[in-house]
Order: sequence, then structure tokens, then C-alpha cells
Amino acid sequence: MSYKAEYERSMNDPEGFWKEKAAALKWFKNPENILSQDEHGIYHWFADGEMNTAYMALDYHVEQGRGDQLAIIYDSPVTDTKTQYTYAQLRDEVAKAAGMLKELGVEKGDRVIIYMPMIPEAVISMLAVARLGAIHSVVFGGFAAPELAVRIEDAQPKVMISASCGVEIKRVIEYKPLLDKAIALSSHKPQSCIIFQRPQATSTLIEGRDHDWNELYAKAEPADCVPVKGTDPLYILYTSGTTGKPKGVVRENGGHAVAMNYSMQAIYNVDKGDVFWAASDVGWVVGHSYIVYAPLLRGCTTIVFEGKPIMTPDAGAFWRICEEYKVKTLFTAPTAFRAIKKEDSEGAFFGKYDLSNLVAIFSAGERLDPPTQEWLMEKSGKPVIDHWWQTETGWGITANLQGIEPMPVKLGSSTVPTPGFNVKILDDAGRELSANEQGYIALKLPLPPSCLATVWGDVEKFKDSYLSSFPGYYASGDGGYIDEDGYVFVMGRVDDVINVAGHRLSTGEMEEVVGGHPSVAECAVVARDDDLKGQIPMGLVVLKSGVEADEAELGKELVQLIRSSIGAIACYKDTYIVKRLPKTRSGKILRKSMRQMVNGQPYAVPSTIDDPGIMPEIEALLKEKGVIG
Repeated sequence: MSYKAEYERSMNDPEGFWKEKAAALKWFKNPENILSQDEHGIYHWFADGEMNTAYMALDYHVEQGRGDQLAIIYDSPVTDTKTQYTYAQLRDEVAKAAGMLKELGVEKGDRVIIYMPMIPEAVISMLAVARLGAIHSVVFGGFAAPELAVRIEDAQPKVMISASCGVEIKRVIEYKPLLDKAIALSSHKPQSCIIFQRPQATSTLIEGRDHDWNELYAKAEPADCVPVKGTDPLYILYTSGTTGKPKGVVRENGGHAVAMNYSMQAIYNVDKGDVFWAASDVGWVVGHSYIVYAPLLRGCTTIVFEGKPIMTPDAGAFWRICEEYKVKTLFTAPTAFRAIKKEDSEGAFFGKYDLSNLVAIFSAGERLDPPTQEWLMEKSGKPVIDHWWQTETGWGITANLQGIEPMPVKLGSSTVPTPGFNVKILDDAGRELSANEQGYIALKLPLPPSCLATVWGDVEKFKDSYLSSFPGYYASGDGGYIDEDGYVFVMGRVDDVINVAGHRLSTGEMEEVVGGHPSVAECAVVARDDDLKGQIPMGLVVLKSGVEADEAELGKELVQLIRSSIGAIACYKDTYIVKRLPKTRSGKILRKSMRQMVNGQPYAVPSTIDDPGIMPEIEALLKEKGVIG
């Protein structure tokens, strides 16, 4: 079926479309009530279906005779460890892990917080919770204690699962002291904690509350899958907020399973037996969707990688994995590719590995800047596909659908809306804009399966946060435009738009130009307040490894590049070279925090920042240069 026919069917007959996609999965009771609304007017999918996500992802494949196929490949260069699990082995491990949770009183609907590094036990824990019909909330391993405490307070877990430590390139982070401090800070106290002891650092257990994973596991009886409704929650995943309480995005079992399974075929063009690698962390939505659930629901082999794109041991780490495990599809964040490009700008490592099994490279997490996209396509010789989605949606809102009808790549565009997503560009008053006009990107309701159903414990917060800006629409918080061919260009968060003398300009567009300079590895363009123009852009750039440049000379060259690409109207003048940019652990650059900083405003740094020392470092540099008073 062509993209046009598939997309139009999803728009004209959403219930028929998604009922057909649901039939591809093994339900205990097939859903008949495909789309419904609750008393708050919120849409839900597959309300009367009965199922279990862990059953669909594991037991079903074993029953179909694929028990000996590899389910998980674990590769940990930071600990020099490699392990593999077949579908039958993983099912048995998950059933026993579910048994130990059951022994601790975990039942359908209970919450379990998982605070783990990138090890197989993190995936096993998630699936074990799902097996019992309980609700997991994964918190990124090593997250600060106050932030973990907020999540404990909100989700009120019966049990917490953690490891004694996480292992980084040059350090070991002990998790248990952070866990203990978080529990002390929270008024809610979990009944039990399970600790997986790692040899790099072992933890002292608190008697009566804490349990050793191996001891509990050894005596556990395997637990059966507990049936749940399609609308029962599978997990809560907290979005990072720079202020206030983080929002707990609720993902429902039925819609999630259907969309995950469909997306593997439609977007990524992978099927049973293919090796799919999402180089991310289970603490993020990419890890939930495309390390754990979607590959296993589809019957693929998934990779759990405990390492980095560089320094484990070098900028060829990703290509080594792709060769060793015959990866068909690689998916990671632009920041990983920029890190590789910075260290290996000539692309020498590509030639050292056999990438013949690699069919396509996907990117999401933030906008894939065209210079990085072009570099990656040239050096790898593979299609490099940007697609756009959010924690809230759980899968691609826009994509170049490799399993339906691959389309020509347009640099800077995440291609076209995925079937199910009715993407519109609106102005401030909620009016739909014409082709090539920039505005707010909104999604017409109902959202397709797998998108958030509510915010945990607070339906009004859900409505206020997402549904109140434009009645009848979900407000994405991103700005952009749709061109005459229907390609969507996401230009960044709405607050990343700069207003120069009344002209609304995208910082993302300027970053494209700045990032195209041969000396620049990555950059951020932020809006600086100006008495005359309102705002003017300012560039912060990181140079490629081994490159030296005079700041003033580089600044002049970038001014010329911006003028020739965007025009003098952009008023781009100032460039500052920094050693690194502040980012979240998932790779998003903290543009808003930097904008507040350069304008002398108090700035909030989100708890997900990768290195808290970067912002003070940049602030000191800009004070020294007289940018900040």
C-alpha cells in the first residue's frame, strides 16, 4: 500500500484501521470497543480488549516455535561483559523475576520503581512488572536523590528495584546511597527494595526492607501472566520539568502494544529475526519503546549496550556493534552522531568495520541538524532518517516510513506525518496556516494509540498542559512548518523562536548554518535581549577535535554564512567558542537555560542535566567576555 493510501485510511477510518493493526497481536480477548471517551472527554483505545504485554512480547513467540531465537544481546564495554538471552531464556527469567515481585506482594495495578543501569536485569524487571499487570516507572540510573524522591512521592511504589551501582567510563556511581536518601526525603515509603549487587561496588542492605536480587530470585516460583484491559496502565514515565513537579506520562497497555508492533514494520521495516539497535537508555522513552517493548513485540533481537558512542573505547564503538551483531537498523540521538563526528570528522572508523548488514540509520530526540545528517550519509553510505516524536507520544509523529513507502530525504525535515497523526500548523489564535508558514505544531484529536492517556493522578494537569492551548488539539510545544509536498519541518521548541525587530526567526535554522562550518562540531544559537531589536542571536560553538580557530575570525565567517543563507535580517553578530554545551542525559541541548543565563535571568537547570558543572563554566566564560554583567 502506498503512503498516501495508508495515511488517508488512518484519517478516514481510524477505528477500522487500528482494529486491523490490533489483530496482528495475540490478545486473550480481542477488542471490539476500539475508540472510546471517558467522563473527562479523554480518548482511549481498545478498552474492552484483554491482554498482557509481556505475554505478547515473550510467551507468544516461544509458543510459535521461536524460543531459540536471540531476544537480547547485552554488550558492556565498560565492564567487558557480553551476554545473550534467547526468547525462551528471557521468558523464564522474567517469569521468575515476576515470581519474586509477587512474593513481595506486588499485584495488578501496583507501582514498582526501577532505578537501574543498562543491564539485562533492567529489561527483565520491566517485563516482570508488566507480567503481573503492575505498573512500572523507570527512573534513569544515578538520577539525583531529590528527583528520585519526587517520583517516589508521586507514583507511590510498593516495591523498588535497583542495582548497587552504575559503571561509567571513568567512574563507578553507587546507587544505593542515592536510593536511601531519596526514600528518606519522600513521605511515601516503599515496602521493599530489591538490590542487584554488581561486583564493581556492593551495597549494605537494610534489614526488613532490602532484599538481595540473587537470593530472592533463587527461591522464586515462576509467575503466570496476569490479564489486563487494553486501557490499564503499563507504565508511568516522568518528563523532566525545569520547574515544578515533573509530569508522569501514563502509557496504556493496548494502544502501546499495537502502535509499537505497527511502527517496527511501518517506520523501521524490521521483522521477526532482524537485529534492531536503539542506542539509548531504558530511563528514556526511546529505551522503553525501542530497546524493550517494540523489538520484542515484533519478534526481533534487541541490543542492550552499556557504553558510549565514543571512549568505549573510541569513536568506532557503534560500528563495531553493528558489525559484530549484524545490526539491520540503528537508532540513536543526534548528539551521539555529533560526538562521533567531533572525534572522527574524517570518518576513518567507518572503513574499519563491515556495515553491509546495516540498512538504515534513524535519529530522534532532538532535531537532526543537516550538517550532521549529510556527514553521516556521506561517511556511512546509508540512508540517514530523522523522525520526530516525544515522550508523550511514545513513537514517531512524523517519519520517513521505510516499511510502507520510502521517500526522498529532505535535509532538516522529519518527512511526513505517520499514519494516525493528524499534524497541523496553527497560529496564536488556533487558525490553520498555509504551506511554508511557521507556527505551532499541533495534533488534531483523537491522538492515535500509544500516546499518553493522562498525567498520573492528575487529569486536569493533563488537560492544562496539553489540551487547553488549542481546543480539539494536542499542543506539541514545538514550532515549525509543513512545505508544499507535505514534509514537516520541526524547528525546535516554541520558546526557541527568536524575535528580531518583529521578525520571528528560528534558532534551529541558524544552527543549521553555523553547524555547517567545517570547524564546528556542534552549536547552540540563543536569543539575547537587545534594546533596539528586541532580541538578537548569539552563537555558542564547540570545535571539532584537533581543530584550532581564532574566535574573532570564526565569528566573521559565521556572520557571512548567516547573511548569505538567512539574510542580514537575522542580525547575527557574536560567536563564542566553548569546550562543551550543556545537555540532558538524553542529548537535548539546554537552550532555554542558556538563554536565561545570557540575559541575566535566574535559570533553572533540569535534573536530567548530564554534567551540572557545564553551566557555571559557560557563565564564567561569558562574564569574562563581558556578555553577562
